[in-house]
Amino acid sequence: MAEDEFTAYHSLGEDSEDHRWAFGTGFTDPLEGIDTSVPEGIDPPSLAAYCLALGDDALIYSHRLQQWLTRMPELEEETALANIALDLLGQARMLLARAAKADPSLGADEDALAFLRESKQFRNVRLVERHDDDFAELVARLLVFATWRLALFTKLSASGDPVLAAIAAKGAKELAYHRDYAGQWVVRLGDGTGESHARMQRALDTLWPLVGELFVITGVEQALPGTAVDPALVRPETDAIIDTVLATAGLDRPDVAPLGTLAGRAGRDGVHTEALGYVLAELQSVARAHPDATW
Repeated sequence: MAEDEFTAYHSLGEDSEDHRWAFGTGFTDPLEGIDTSVPEGIDPPSLAAYCLALGDDALIYSHRLQQWLTRMPELEEETALANIALDLLGQARMLLARAAKADPSLGADEDALAFLRESKQFRNVRLVERHDDDFAELVARLLVFATWRLALFTKLSASGDPVLAAIAAKGAKELAYHRDYAGQWVVRLGDGTGESHARMQRALDTLWPLVGELFVITGVEQALPGTAVDPALVRPETDAIIDTVLATAGLDRPDVAPLGTLAGRAGRDGVHTEALGYVLAELQSVARAHPDATW
């Protein structure tokens, strides 16, 4: 780990006396005290766009997971899911803040980026938008998302941007737990009763059309050699781990067509499913109704 990345990494882990999380309450900037200047040779708008996309993935998926809280069957699972959602929210905060610092022309801080953009301005993959119809869909999607993102963040920990590298290194530790949690449940349900096996397979079949989009490179990654990661490079590792889990669970990898795009454009281009509108309506309602509110 380079010295500047080492410094950024440890700064991200320092405790803060400000633990509030609410729009407009003046909490501490998650990158406060860190040198957020963009290294020479890296295009600031492209870096901001890349961080925005990764931050949107975490923000939207965190909100979907939060919708499950109070619906879990055991306190242990309730706590685990809350912690996973909180981890992703923390990643979203740092990545949106990095985007704002990298490109001041965005004219927005992390709050404004999260709460005041329209759906077409979000750059998340469509996998994170959908509603889970049951617990099998929850753990199937979490397994795919965490496995893919862990492989991506592991490579990003060597990014040419020390701030992004530090965020990725910190996030990778969290994602390793997310993947392990989801993998254990997929095996338990897949190798369980006839009913749990059928539901687990149906869950995989339902979300699989959204998986291919995770590995499609965009112009943003292409504009950031040595800083961003080509998502196609993490597909072999992602596939191998998921296939191992499915084989252990006695489940089949679905053979289904990918979800259609709009003239080749998908989530990273601002083209989303109908589900994102409902997520944002709930996520942004308070901030939009009371934009200057404090407490």
